[in-house]
Amino acid sequence: MIRLEDVYKIYSDGDSEIRALDGVSLFVDKGEFTAIVGSSGSGKSTCMNIIGCLDIPTSGKYYLNGTDVSTMTEKQLAAIRNKELGFIFQQYNLIAKLNLLENVELPLIYRRVSASERRKMAEEALDRVGLLDRGKKFPSQLSGGQQQRVSIARALAGRPPVILADEPTGALDSKTGRDVINFLRELHSDGTSVILITHDNSIAESTNRIIRIQDGKIISDEDNMKNVKTKGEVKDES
Repeated sequence: MIRLEDVYKIYSDGDSEIRALDGVSLFVDKGEFTAIVGSSGSGKSTCMNIIGCLDIPTSGKYYLNGTDVSTMTEKQLAAIRNKELGFIFQQYNLIAKLNLLENVELPLIYRRVSASERRKMAEEALDRVGLLDRGKKFPSQLSGGQQQRVSIARALAGRPPVILADEPTGALDSKTGRDVINFLRELHSDGTSVILITHDNSIAESTNRIIRIQDGKIISDEDNMKNVKTKGEVKDES
């Protein structure tokens, strides 16, 4: 489903260059629950931006569902993002002046889904995260955990085959964070490919595969054996 081949992302800094990605190659199959782990400046966010079609590599190839997207225009990338990818961010990125249903509907408007159909899809997505009864409320009326659930609903509404979650628990308390991770595991159990970007090893341990990145290079790529066949909840071990 996702294949990076010898991908470089290089930025110029005066007379020097910064290799945010330095020859990264990886393959993520359909239905995997994968963590990309690294500290600040490791290259994990750059890797996510390329996988998420938010940026293009300086060199190398990126194939999404067999299509080379590494040289697409911004307009083409936007279309790919809207149809193939769902995003969950640390800061939720909800629009304050829109109610929850309208926030979830927003990506569907860009896909030119009819008003009746996108309302139905938004309601189904909010129902899935347990917030349909609050659809007319605004983000400011919700807790942080509830806002993150709305952002998950927004990512799900278009039924994308891939969910990219960038530090999705970073702004949450530990219990609410576990709830979010458990929900991502449910998505994985339903066949969605989930890629989790994190600096937190304890969060990464909730996934089935852990890719570690450092100085723009992949330094390890291992199955997380305790979770390979486990689809249960993340337990509170504190």
